[in-house]
Amino acid sequence: MEDKSLQRNVLIVATLSSFLTPFMASSVVVSLPTIGDELSMKVVTMSWVSTGFLLAAAAFCVPFGRASDIYGRKKIFTFGILIDNLSSILGACAQSSGVLIVARVFQGIGGAMIFTLGMTIVTSVFPAEKRGRVLGIIIAAVYAGLSVGPPIGGFLTSNFGWRSIFLSNLAIGLVILITTVWKLKPEWADARGERFDYLGSIIYVISLSLLMYGLSEVPASFAFLLIALGFAGIVVFAVWETRIEHPVLQTALFRHNRPFLFSNLAALLNYSAVFGVTFLMSLYLQYIKGFSAQMAGFVLVSQPVMQTVFSPLAGWMSDRLEPRIVASIGMAFTVVGLAFFAFLTPGTHLGLIVIDLMVLGFGFALFSSPNTSAILGSVEKRYVGVAGGTMATMRVAGQMFGMGGLMLIFSLFRISGVIITPAYHARFLQSVRMSFTVSAILCTAGVFASLSRGKSR
Repeated sequence: MEDKSLQRNVLIVATLSSFLTPFMASSVVVSLPTIGDELSMKVVTMSWVSTGFLLAAAAFCVPFGRASDIYGRKKIFTFGILIDNLSSILGACAQSSGVLIVARVFQGIGGAMIFTLGMTIVTSVFPAEKRGRVLGIIIAAVYAGLSVGPPIGGFLTSNFGWRSIFLSNLAIGLVILITTVWKLKPEWADARGERFDYLGSIIYVISLSLLMYGLSEVPASFAFLLIALGFAGIVVFAVWETRIEHPVLQTALFRHNRPFLFSNLAALLNYSAVFGVTFLMSLYLQYIKGFSAQMAGFVLVSQPVMQTVFSPLAGWMSDRLEPRIVASIGMAFTVVGLAFFAFLTPGTHLGLIVIDLMVLGFGFALFSSPNTSAILGSVEKRYVGVAGGTMATMRVAGQMFGMGGLMLIFSLFRISGVIITPAYHARFLQSVRMSFTVSAILCTAGVFASLSRGKSR
C-alpha cells in the first residue's frame, strides 16, 4: 500500500535538493567575471571554479551510488547535504582562488551524494506508472534552479558581493538537512548485506580523476599522459569489476542492457554539447555586449525557464509514449539552437539570442525527463543507486568533457592564459563560434544514440 505522506515528504526533499546544486552552479557562472577581477584570476583559473566541482562529482557519483544501495540512500544523502553546507561556508570565506576552488571540489563531493540519490530515493518510493511524472517535477526543479540562479546570482553579486551566493546556498542546504532528518524516517538499502567494492572504487576515483584533470589541461603535454593513465585505469577497473561478486559498477548493465547503454551515451553527448552554453553566453554578454552581471543573468534565464515549464510535460509524455521518441525530438531542437549560436557576432540582436535560448531550453526539457526515466526504469531495484550514479556520472562527465573541449578551443585561439580585454574580444568571439559548432555536431551524434536505444517498455 502506498504511503502518501512519505511520498509527499520524499518529493519535497528531492525537489529542494534538485534545485540546490544547479542554482549554485548557474549563479556562480554569472559571477565569474567579478570573482576573476577580485581574485586576479585568468580565464583558465576561472574555469576551475566550475571544473573543480565537476571533476569531484564525476569521480564520486558511482561509488556513492553503490554505497547508497548497501548502506542506505537517506544516510548518504544526508552526509552529502552536510558536506555541501560546510563547503558553502568555506567558499564564502575564501580569500584566494585556491581556497575557492578547494571549496568547490568539496561541493562536488557533496553534490555527488545529493544529485545521485535524490532521484533514486524517489524511484524507491513511487510506483513505475508514476515515475515519469514525478521525475518531470524533480527535473523541473533542476531547471528552476538554473532559471533563478543567473538573475539572483547577478543581483546578489551586484548588490552584496559574490560571497553572498555561497551564503544563499548554505541557507537552502540547511532547510534540506533539517527536513530530511525530521521528515524522512525510513531507510532504503535494497542491496543491504552485500560487500562494498573498496578497491574497485579507489581505482575508479583515481582513474576518472586523472582522465578529467587531463582533459581540463589539454593541450599541455603532460595532459595527454594523464589522459592515457586515466584510460588505462578505467580498463583495469572494468576487468576487475568482472571478477568480483559484488562490483561497484555492474558492467553487465552496459553489455546486455541496450536501453541503459544508449540512454547513458545520449546523456553523455547531450551534456557535453550543452554545458558550455551558460558559461560562453555569460562571458559573451558581459565582454562583447557590455552587459552587467545582473543583466546577463536576466537574459540567460530564458533557457532554464523553458526547461522548468516543459519538463513536467515531457515526464508525463514519457509515461505514455516511447521515451526514445520524445527524447530524440528534444535533442533535435537542441541541435538547431546550438547551430544558431555558431554564427554569433557582436551585432547579433538580443531578441534573437533570447529566442534561441528558449529553443535550447525547450529541446533540453523534452530530452531530460524521458531519458532519466528510461535509465532508472531499465534496471532491477537493487541496482537503482548504481543506475542513478551512472546517470549522474554521464551528466557530470559530459559537462567535464564539454568544459575540457572549451579550454582546448580557448588554447587554440590563444586566449586561455589571458585576462579578456577588448584587445582579445575578436579572438574570444571566434572561439565561441567554434565551440558552438563542435557542440552542434556532438548533439547530432546524440540524436542517433537516443534513437538507437530501442524500446524501453
